[in-house]
Amino acid sequence: MTIPNLQLDTLRAAYRAGTHSPRQLILQLREKAAALNPEYHLFIHLLSEAELEPYLAALENRRLDDLPLYGIPFALKDNIDLAGIPTTAACPAFAFTPQRSATIVEQLIGLGAIPLGKTNLDQFATGLNGTRSPYGACINSVLKDYPSGGSSAGSPLAVALGVASFALGTDTAGSGRVPAALNNLVGLKATKGLISTAGVLPACRTLDCVTTFTATCSEASQLLALTGGLDPRDEYSRANPLWNDASAFGSVRPFHFGVPTQLEFFGCAEGPALFADAVARLQALGGQPVPFDLAPFLEVARLLYEGPWVAERYSVVGELIETQPAAVLPVIRDVLAKAPGVTGVQTFRAQYRLQVLKAQCDQILAGLDCMLTPTIGRPVTLAELTEEPVLRNSELGYYTNFMNLLDYAAVAVPTGFMANGLPWGVTLFGRAFTDQYLLSVASALHGGEQAPSTAARNDKARLVVCGAHLDGLALNWQLKRRGARLLETTQSSADYRLYALAGGPPLRPGMLRVAEGGVAIEVEVWELPSSELGSFLTGIPAPLGLGKVQLADGRWESGFICEPYGLDGAEDISHLGGWRAWLASR
Repeated sequence: MTIPNLQLDTLRAAYRAGTHSPRQLILQLREKAAALNPEYHLFIHLLSEAELEPYLAALENRRLDDLPLYGIPFALKDNIDLAGIPTTAACPAFAFTPQRSATIVEQLIGLGAIPLGKTNLDQFATGLNGTRSPYGACINSVLKDYPSGGSSAGSPLAVALGVASFALGTDTAGSGRVPAALNNLVGLKATKGLISTAGVLPACRTLDCVTTFTATCSEASQLLALTGGLDPRDEYSRANPLWNDASAFGSVRPFHFGVPTQLEFFGCAEGPALFADAVARLQALGGQPVPFDLAPFLEVARLLYEGPWVAERYSVVGELIETQPAAVLPVIRDVLAKAPGVTGVQTFRAQYRLQVLKAQCDQILAGLDCMLTPTIGRPVTLAELTEEPVLRNSELGYYTNFMNLLDYAAVAVPTGFMANGLPWGVTLFGRAFTDQYLLSVASALHGGEQAPSTAARNDKARLVVCGAHLDGLALNWQLKRRGARLLETTQSSADYRLYALAGGPPLRPGMLRVAEGGVAIEVEVWELPSSELGSFLTGIPAPLGLGKVQLADGRWESGFICEPYGLDGAEDISHLGGWRAWLASR
């Protein structure tokens, strides 16, 4: 039986049509994975038929429509617990067998997904290349002279080589993004704490994220919607705001995106043109590029390994290094060598510096919808990694190391191929809890997927104003004080009447939608943080409120509306076309 395309929707359709069953497919995939493993070293532990049986048997009395991930095969990085299967972190001397699975794994299994095996990684998730493992180096799925990328090296291979629909990795410094770029996949590094890390062996407990590798952005969106949220088992977990739920994934509207003024490609001749092409494609989607200074982001990146956070890694593996140094790979010991000498004073000074830099970076991002960088400056070969393992690994993390220290969300997305056929891609990143919006932009950039009918949403709310809140008028300060910015001056659809309400000061308008006799009214569209919308709404006096207003181009946005009872004694000023014109006529 031919193995079908393993993308979520395609595989669901195959199950629904009856052309495949989970049992048949999973056993086929296990056989295929076993055949690939000697060459690619993608699995540390491939589940046996006996170990798979409980998961297969659990589906036999369940219906496809009852389980969103019914029969979906997935793989997980071997620093993520699967009950009854050893967790090694690519260090046999450290291995232990957990009695309970990680929360994310429990969630996926509960939704019907089937774990195929534990994947290879850079030991203790310390590395970005995938060669730092006693279980063998993970080679690239496209070109065998290159690495898969790490530390989550085996997980993207499971997806790229067609043995899993999706795979779990972790990301502290870029491990969910670098291997995605090198294997032509989407790598979602969601907001810290959004996907639980309970049952995940820490690299840096305060920074770690569970990541997903998928073929498409819509699959990453679906998985995030199914698994993201507060977990009582994880003290670092965070609730997902409603503006970042599944409905936030949609079609992109005009947006502003940051582009670094200084770029480093480490001598790669093709990188500049590939990146310029990605910028041009975003512009074609309605994006407005805005140059920004990458320097503070890069300084944050240097803190990760040059600062005290290396001691956080040592807190996990230090005892093993001290008692059994030979059990830890020399390159890992070298990376962590300075950790015991890190002092409390150094730690606090680094935290203070990080806070200064985060304020600078947040200010740069404040007026933008997202930022764009290459995912890696240039790919490195296996030979180059052998010759200079630390330097080449550092180059791979040039655009990724700062992300978790700054508490940003990020998605790596393929955008092309190099002349030798190796995949190439970019990373879109933004404020915490803008994951679904970033996936929306990435999906449009990636192409090949039908755009959702709804508009993508981020952490900003759009608001249509028609009177005293217009730019420069009496109540506009209420918007600006909440961090709002003016997006556009436009008109409503020709379905409204505008009135000057009785009373004041301040003078207030009432805009009423009517069945006939309506005109277009001058309005402004503002954008403010969603977290500020509630306080703004509660301050609006009757008879005004917020509802949905139709604009001239047919869009519906939240905006000021008026209850009909408030029109007693009001003056109809519709013929003037807007509030400013009425003020000027008085």
